[in-house]
Amino acid sequence: MNSRQRRGVILLVLSVLCALGAFAGVLSVIRDVNSKVGPEVEAYELKTDVAPYKELEPDQFKKVEMPERWLSDNAVTNLREIRGKIAVTQLRKGSLLQTDMIVKRPQLEPGQQEIAIMIDAATGVAGKITPGSTVNIYATFKAEDEKGTDQSKVIVESAKVIDVGKLTSLDADPGDDRSRRRESEAVPITFALDTKDAQRVAYAESFASHVRLALVGQGGEADVPRGDRTYTLDEDK
Repeated sequence: MNSRQRRGVILLVLSVLCALGAFAGVLSVIRDVNSKVGPEVEAYELKTDVAPYKELEPDQFKKVEMPERWLSDNAVTNLREIRGKIAVTQLRKGSLLQTDMIVKRPQLEPGQQEIAIMIDAATGVAGKITPGSTVNIYATFKAEDEKGTDQSKVIVESAKVIDVGKLTSLDADPGDDRSRRRESEAVPITFALDTKDAQRVAYAESFASHVRLALVGQGGEADVPRGDRTYTLDEDK
């Protein structure tokens, strides 16, 4: 092999190496793009604002596709996950739905029933009671006559709240003593109670001067000692 042939072989080898280098560069760019974009997956975006503690419906969301690597681990990728769930905070239009935005709606246990009563917005721990809260229910009763004594009673202990409705204006009948006691705005609150406690609540809502809720803190003790279940002003004299 003469010198000209050797130079030709060397140039051919260099050309092959350059081609391999260029090919490797292209593959590297493709891998980089794939790593930044990657396969697309489905997610769900809110079409409108959703109020807290309201049950979620599929028509509140629209399906979007986006790179998997851009999606958080707790993103909702299947709308079946929202069945029986409620929003835990105010959800904003355009936000991607994530599992930490929703919780399971409180459910009735065997032997329980739902009962809803109107609670004055100002005296019912306004804004703090949500589905899943535990409350004690108090009622105050006027004395039947001048010789009697007004009383405050614990009607139900550890009542589980399963729904909180919208603030509602109440039109009081000026000729009705029980109606006059109602404030101008109230919130319907639904409880999960056994039959006896449901009867107590229904009685108090119908005949008590006021029905109020006491929110029990998480991990707190809701039980009220039997001697403290009824209170009159005479006890403080």
